[in-house]
Formats: sequence, structure tokens, C-alpha cells
Amino acid sequence: MAGRIPKRFIEDLVSRTDLVELIGSRVRLKKAGRNYSGLCPFHNEKSPSFTVSPDKQFYHCFGCGANGDAIGFLMAHDHLDFVEAVETLASHIGIEVEREQDVSPQEDARRKAQRQQQLSAQACLQRAADHYRDALQQPQGQMARDYLSQRGLSSEIIERFGLGFAPQAWDDMKQHLAKAGVSEAQQVEYGMLVRHEDSGRTYDRFRHRVMFPIRNPKGEVIAFGGRVLDDSKPKYLNSPETPVFHKGQELYGLYEARQQPGSLDRLLVVEGYMDVVALAQNGIHWAVATLGTSLSEQHLQRIFRLVGEVVFCFDGDRAGAQAAERALQAVLPMMKEGRQARFLFLPEGEDPDSLVRREGRALFSQRVTQALPLAEFLFRHLRQGLDLNLMDDRVQLAEKSIPYLQRLPEGILLRMVLTRLSQLTGLDVADLTNRLQQRQHMVNVPAEAAGAGTAQVAPQAYSAASSEPPQKASADQEGRMLALLVHHPGLAHDVPESLSFNSAWGVLLNKVLIFLRTLERPSPQVLMAHWHGTQEGEQLLTLRRRLVPIPFADARLELQALLEHQALQQLDQERKALRHKLRSGELDNDDRQRLWQLERQWHERKRKIGRFVDP
Repeated sequence: MAGRIPKRFIEDLVSRTDLVELIGSRVRLKKAGRNYSGLCPFHNEKSPSFTVSPDKQFYHCFGCGANGDAIGFLMAHDHLDFVEAVETLASHIGIEVEREQDVSPQEDARRKAQRQQQLSAQACLQRAADHYRDALQQPQGQMARDYLSQRGLSSEIIERFGLGFAPQAWDDMKQHLAKAGVSEAQQVEYGMLVRHEDSGRTYDRFRHRVMFPIRNPKGEVIAFGGRVLDDSKPKYLNSPETPVFHKGQELYGLYEARQQPGSLDRLLVVEGYMDVVALAQNGIHWAVATLGTSLSEQHLQRIFRLVGEVVFCFDGDRAGAQAAERALQAVLPMMKEGRQARFLFLPEGEDPDSLVRREGRALFSQRVTQALPLAEFLFRHLRQGLDLNLMDDRVQLAEKSIPYLQRLPEGILLRMVLTRLSQLTGLDVADLTNRLQQRQHMVNVPAEAAGAGTAQVAPQAYSAASSEPPQKASADQEGRMLALLVHHPGLAHDVPESLSFNSAWGVLLNKVLIFLRTLERPSPQVLMAHWHGTQEGEQLLTLRRRLVPIPFADARLELQALLEHQALQQLDQERKALRHKLRSGELDNDDRQRLWQLERQWHERKRKIGRFVDP
């Protein structure tokens, strides 16, 4: 695409990149004081002289002298030119590359305002974190200090995780931030205040709670979690989605885990804040927690960019089993060569916090080491309720396994799972492979949309004179619109609310539009997290994988063409219905006036899209 890349976009891109994470996905790094070190990828060496500074976001090799920022590293390591490196880096953090000719003065001003808003949010949230920490040390924080002491937390751990206390007052934080110049509207937007629906008055979101600041990979405070000190509900309260905080992307404790000395080889995914902190108190510094959401694809991408092994930890009850099933579904597509996933189930009635305090680090670490490998857990899960001495149950096991195997990428793990399934069922590996390949060709979509052009999700021209049946053509178009929204959710605001969609894809398209219109800043991560673990989520995931991403501007042009055609089709349906009434002599004066308007609008739209429509 033509057009220069604005300098401010490049500067913003580099500032938003976590250089340790980027280089760590290509070079094995170990913590060395405040920095990370490893063998230099640019020359042969036996002792590490390559250093990455997370503070300066800069790398340097003391052996060969190679140095630079994120863009320079990609150019040198991946052998890219400057533009390719910028595009790769933008893709890595999930944004579109700006071009000068693509951005109007209004859009440029909007983006500058958005960046300024992010800086304001971070300043506001850091002030809030500092205030919570100060409050913990004041007389009013005595109950919170007693609680943390009872949980066995040392002052060092409390400081490392930045724990604090939210006083009981309804406007303590509101007044504190107001003195620092943070407006009431900003405090609401960043999640520090709640606005009462009826009265419109605002009050502190967090009150009488132990506070856990949530940091992004760069250590910036982006949100909070709070635990009550009495019997109030909810027990745990999280910040809402904000311009700088998206629950489906962030992991509590990840920043703190990466600050510890030594190599980070695996991550333990637990349920709550206190589990992470208690494990760190007992010497297990590599635990993280999701933030009130199910494990998402974005979570796993972040994990596997840093480590090769993830261990999921669950309570040994029904809720734990359900959470394990969701984690299994999420991790299967991510199991590329060199990655490992294990499943750890704790004794019933225990959580990581209570168990590590009772057993100690050594025994808990042993449990982690002995956690079930993915394949073993998969078959244990699938065999529940089946008697493999019965032929019908062996057939049922094979059928139950296929949807899970479909989610695994090609590789050694898939072949090993097929071999194990063959041993359990008595079916040949070749037969199972054939069955799997047959199912791979079937798209998990509603029946009337199966086989539609959307299954290929390839760019195409949509003709109003299509030879396809109207229902199938509509499914094609609405499926394509849905595919565009999966990659560019912000386009939802381009779709008029007056349009309705009625095909099999259209049902899901309506649901997605309703959800995205409620969001101020829609993103693919929030969209996928909302439907994670549901049938709709599987359909959206299928579309996301099959569509080759196209730039936002091109996607918007294609969507506009599709919307024009969709509006034309709806006009045509009403027009033909009125024509039928005209032929049967049932048309009144109002209907005649409406038919005249429809004929005029229909011909204008037909000329606008430049395609012939058979009247």
C-alpha cells in the first residue's frame, strides 16, 4: 500500500512494544538483574554477551556491538527492510499500519487524542495505586494489614505486588484524584468511579477492600482487583473494560513473574490474585491468573511467546472440571511443536493458596511436575462414562474424539494422539485419519449456510444478478460481513441499525452487531472472549482462521459494497411484494406511493453499485 508511515506512528509503535517479549520469542533469554541476557543471535558465542533492557527498551551485544530497538532487531534478525519490520511489529501487537494518505486530519487528531487519553489513564491509575499503598500503612488500613498477615504474606511480597487498601469512604479515591486534576468523567472511564443509573451521582468503585494492582507487561498499572474484608458481595471485584484494560488479554502476575532472577521456563495458570501472591510468598514465582474471564487465545499467545510449557491448575470440584474443559478447548489449537500443556487438579476443598501454605514449596512443586500431560488428560476426559470393553462405547470414544482432534495442528502430538486412540478403540490409524480428514472439510456452521462461499472466505465480487438462489447469496454476503467484523470489529458502527439479516449467518451477525455496538472501542480480543467456549465462538473462530486479514481501509470499502447490496436486496423484496399486490389489484394509495418511492430508491442504488439487477 502506498503512502509514508508517519513518524509519530512509528514512535508510538515502538513505545507500545515489549522488547523482552518480542526478542524472547526468538532468543532464549534469562533474567540477569534488571536486564535479560542470552546468546547473541548475530554472531557465534558460547557465553552470553547479548543484553536486553526492559527499562530502556534497547538491546546491545558486548561481543559484536549489535544494538537497537524493536524495529532494528526485526530488520537484523528476520532480514526485513524497514517497512516490513514496521508491518511485522504492528501485526505482533495487533494494530494496523498507518499511512499518511490513509489518515484524514480529523482521524489524525482523533488518534492523537486517543494516545493522550492512554497517557492520562496510566497517570490516573498509577496515582490510584500509590494512594492505595499509602492507605494500607495508615491506621485505617490495620484490618487489611491483619488480613494479609494472617494469609502469611511478608512485607517484601506486599511491596513487590504493590498491594494496597481501599478505605470504606464512598469518595476517598474520588477526592484524591480530583486534587490531582483527574476529572470525574475520566475517573468513570478508567473504572475508578461508578455512576449511579438513577441519580447520576458517582462513588468509589472499590471500598473496604485489599487492592491488587494489575500491571501490563511493561509494569504500568492498567486496572485493579479488590477483595472484601467482610462478608460483602462480590468477594472479588475487578475493574471494568477500559481504553487501557482488556480482560481477555491480560494475566495477573505476569509482570512480577518476569522480574524474578533466573530463567522463566513454565507458567502456572491459577484462578485468583491471592493464589498468585501466596505462591510467590512460598517461592513459586511463575504463577499467573486470568482476570475473571475464561482462558482466551490471546492469553495463550502471550504465554507461549514467553515459555514453552503451561500448567493449568484447577480445584478438584465440578467447577474445576468445567474450567479444565474450557482450557483444553482453548489450548488445543496452540499446541505447535516444542510446546507443552499440563493439567493439575488439587484435592477437593483446597486451592493453591491453602495447599502451598499447608504442604510447602517442595511438595506443591512436585504436584506441578506430576501434572497430567495434555494427551493423558484428553483421553481421561473423553473416556468418562464409557466402558471400552463394549464395542459401542469404543465407537463412541472415536466419535467424541474427532472434534478435539480437529482442533490440534498437524504435528507429532496429533500423530501420537491418533495412535493412542487407535489402541483404545481398535480402529486403524488410517481409518481414524480418513475420518478426521473428512470432518476437516465440513465447516461448523448452520446447515443452510454450509457450503456457502463464506466457507472459503476469499475476497469476491458480489453481483445482484447472481445465479445463486437468493437465500444462499444472502448467506454468502452476510457470512462475508461477519468475517470482516471478526478481524475489524470497529466496522460494526458502519452497519446501519435499520438493516436486518435473516440467513443462517445473519442470525449470528445480528448477535455480533448488537454486542459490538455496546462497546466504545471494539476489539477482536474482546469479541472472541465474549463468545469463548460457545457454539457461536467456534463459528467466529472458524471465520477468523480462514480469512486472510486485509487492511482496515480495504475491509471498510468491501463492507460498504456489501451493505449497499444488502440494502438493495431488501428494497427489492419489498418492491416485488408491492408489485405482486399491484397485479392482483390489492394496492391502495399509500402502497402506490410507497412503491413509487421504492422504485426510485432501487434504481438509484442500482446505479450507485454499478451492477445490473434483473427486475
